[in-house]
Amino acid sequence: MAMSRRNATAAPGTILILSSQDLQTVMRFDDYVNAVAEAFRMLAEGRCESPVPLQVSVTDGTFYAKAASLPRGSGYVAVKVNGNFPDNRSRHGLPTIQGAVFLADANNGRPLALLDSIEITRQRTAAATAVATQYLARPDSRTATICGCGEQGRIQLRALRHKLDLTRIFAWDIDTQISRRFSAEMAAALGIDVTAIDDLREGTLVSDAIVTCTSSRTPFLGLEDVRPGTFVAAVGADNPQKSEIKPELMATAAVIVDVLQQSIVMGDMHHAIKRRCNDAVGCASRTW
Repeated sequence: MAMSRRNATAAPGTILILSSQDLQTVMRFDDYVNAVAEAFRMLAEGRCESPVPLQVSVTDGTFYAKAASLPRGSGYVAVKVNGNFPDNRSRHGLPTIQGAVFLADANNGRPLALLDSIEITRQRTAAATAVATQYLARPDSRTATICGCGEQGRIQLRALRHKLDLTRIFAWDIDTQISRRFSAEMAAALGIDVTAIDDLREGTLVSDAIVTCTSSRTPFLGLEDVRPGTFVAAVGADNPQKSEIKPELMATAAVIVDVLQQSIVMGDMHHAIKRRCNDAVGCASRTW
């Protein structure tokens, strides 16, 4: 391994190694938001690729490999390999998701960098919500509900506030102690009203924006939980087994996805399409 802090790119024959702390030092949230917006635009224009992820199941978890190309400069290809182990915190004191991003020169295949994926995954997921919020949420939105009060819930709230002048937040989690701790910490950090709720509808029915960032395998947000015109950022269902949004809600919503082929084989869209095929319920979105 060779690494130089003075050079932005690795010299031939070396690989730049960046830890989570390194990434926090050199990257701001605005950098992630701008990069995600540019990548979405290029993908829509057919200028880059993001193929369907590879899944490898093991005894206590699953590994996912996600790849993409970026035609900036001579071009890059990145492959992220994450291990997802739901019981890691209780059994080993480790994060649920761990992994690395491999970056290569698309022009000649030369390895360029190996990056910690935890920080990138956190920030990229939140940045996608920030971009979606800018274009899809009502600008006058003031109230939001965060469903899932873990680390991603914290950064998702900051992503919403990056684009919206929110004044009231509801926090819901299947573990009420976690939602109460989240509320106290985020209220102190952001200086706004953050209230923990046990009844999901208490928050969602009065919210202008909702974020679901849980590890649920059973959909919990339905048509009866959401007012017309509400912006919903559903980010938790990142594999074929997870699901947060009920098919009936998706059937009546305009659904915008980042990578269509990926959403068809994993996550909430995957379950909605499967449900439609099974019982002829109209669960496909009207808008992509």
